[in-house]
Amino acid sequence: MHKDSLAALADGLRNRRFSSRELTEHFLTRIEQHDGTLNSYVTVTAERALAQADAADAQIAKGEGGPLTGIPLAHKDLFCTNGVRTACGSKMLDNFIAPYDAHIVELLDAAGMVTLGKVNMDEFAMGSSTETSYYGPTRNPWDTARVPGGSSGGSVAAVAAGLAPVATATDTGGSIRQPAALTGLTGIKPTYGRVSRYGMVAFASSLDQAGVVAHSAEDAALVLQAMAGFDARDSTCVERPVDDYAAALGNDIRGLKIGLPSQYFGEGLDPQVRAAVDAAAAELEKLGATLTPIELPNTPLSVPTYYVVAPAEASSNLSRFDGVRYGHRCAEPVNLEDLYKRSRGEGFGDEVKRRIMVGTYVLSHGYYDAYYLQAQKVRRLIADDFARAFEQVDVVLGPTTQGTAFALGEQTDDPVTMYLNDIYTIAANLAGLPAMSIPCGQAAGLPIGLQLIGRHFDEGRLLNVAHAYQQVSDWHALWPEAYA
Repeated sequence: MHKDSLAALADGLRNRRFSSRELTEHFLTRIEQHDGTLNSYVTVTAERALAQADAADAQIAKGEGGPLTGIPLAHKDLFCTNGVRTACGSKMLDNFIAPYDAHIVELLDAAGMVTLGKVNMDEFAMGSSTETSYYGPTRNPWDTARVPGGSSGGSVAAVAAGLAPVATATDTGGSIRQPAALTGLTGIKPTYGRVSRYGMVAFASSLDQAGVVAHSAEDAALVLQAMAGFDARDSTCVERPVDDYAAALGNDIRGLKIGLPSQYFGEGLDPQVRAAVDAAAAELEKLGATLTPIELPNTPLSVPTYYVVAPAEASSNLSRFDGVRYGHRCAEPVNLEDLYKRSRGEGFGDEVKRRIMVGTYVLSHGYYDAYYLQAQKVRRLIADDFARAFEQVDVVLGPTTQGTAFALGEQTDDPVTMYLNDIYTIAANLAGLPAMSIPCGQAAGLPIGLQLIGRHFDEGRLLNVAHAYQQVSDWHALWPEAYA
């Protein structure tokens, strides 16, 4: 059952070939069998999951429910889940039990989905390998000596290994697409404001966006359909009707104009990754799309821009974790200053401290204009590049990452090299655009990802292009041998 698509699972549930309880028990058993090696889950909510499964079975028995009723999923551990620990991969929140549900948790619960648990992540989503987690690193199911990417490493490892059929995730600078690429999954980051951030613990508020990782564009479309929509509690959420993503799948892509940015195919790109991406582009051309060279001249500035803007916002957002109201509190503080210093010093890991310090510096008096203000101006230039590109093309195509999954510990001592893992993904976040990664090949048995970027609120087109490619390829259907 763990290798079935969401549509196949829904059909099995409706036709009583198995119950939601049986399906949930199947995944809980796989978690027990395999997660000791992978470390993808932080919290398994077995009792809650079985209760939700029984409720789903009762609903299905009455002929009610929708396409996701009774189907299990995992949530990235920064979505507040009422009564369940929400730790964000950090010692700071290790004892935090969320008193309410995030908006997307509400919506997916309402759709009848079954929550298996909360999955591991880089601390406060700061990282590209899921090695900064307080709960230890997550391992890549394709090679457990390698990283699954990050910060949504727990989400992708759980789905890639069949410990959940689908998982929620977040993307601030590539944290859905990069790990999806490294584990052979389909991951989509929708337009900024398409999905509510209410109840999602913030890293960088102008960049964070919730999304989904799944095996196929079809599965991703079904879940994104359920989690997208307006929420008045999030002032950045856009009041706009949600397209029928599933209905758009299968549309003819003849005449589609695909842009290939020269900046995505230059120095640093692994030749095997380039060959796989070129081959995928050629397949789309065979389906009737037109390939057009384009320029995104400010793309090389996206990494330095991001690492001014994101730490600045992080330093502000994380100031609330002070040992006073909730979260980690140091033992026996002698005064308020000691409480703040030791609680934060003990509660945060090295990468979070590094970004808080950078962010505080660029926002400080005398440096705000030189760094933060300049970064926001460059951010506008990057967005303008895309606006001009979309006057010529419908979709931008390129690699998701420069290479395949790297070894655990290989980059932990070199923050700059780690940051460069997101060199192709960050620009979409800075511009607020929807983007996704789909598997398009392998090198030495490790997955390679293809990135698609679209116009604002054009998720349906991206999913359709991805689905069209997946109809003529089988990279998304491959499984790591140990978990098939």
